[in-house]
Amino acid sequence: MATSGPAPRPYRVCFVCSGNICRSPMAESVFRARLDDAGLGDLVEVDSAGTGGWHVGNGADPRTVAVLQAAGYGSEHTARQFDASWFAGLDLVIALDGEHLSALRQLSPTGADAKKVRLLRSYDPAVDGDLDVPDPYYGGIDGFETCLEMVEAACEGLLAAVAEAVEGRTA
Repeated sequence: MATSGPAPRPYRVCFVCSGNICRSPMAESVFRARLDDAGLGDLVEVDSAGTGGWHVGNGADPRTVAVLQAAGYGSEHTARQFDASWFAGLDLVIALDGEHLSALRQLSPTGADAKKVRLLRSYDPAVDGDLDVPDPYYGGIDGFETCLEMVEAACEGLLAAVAEAVEGRTA
């Protein structure tokens, strides 16, 4: 009688913005909800971090929380700073803009790790041009609402890519 080996470790995705209080926790919440809706919540782990440590230990920006809650998403969050040692345990690192992409690729210990870093909006087939999710921090609530729209649109394509990767691991 054949025995099956241990279950594969979860596929791991980390969203990264500047301070981990606006864009990346928003993307984390939206993507977690998409995974749960698709029945992949047990197979994929999602978290977020910032390139800088200014807000480590703080919750998400109150405007992020308000926009997420108004759209029916969870909003529990504690900010943290991305560490290069995390690359080894991550399958995909999702940058929210080009500056984050560059910083993360420079931080990556290996070329293989650098290839794990992608821009979130690169997963939105409707985007033609600028792939940045603009930082809403210095504006009003409308900037956070626009950010949520961009994140939601990109998370559909990201979900398809992650589902395909997860399926390839379990096949």
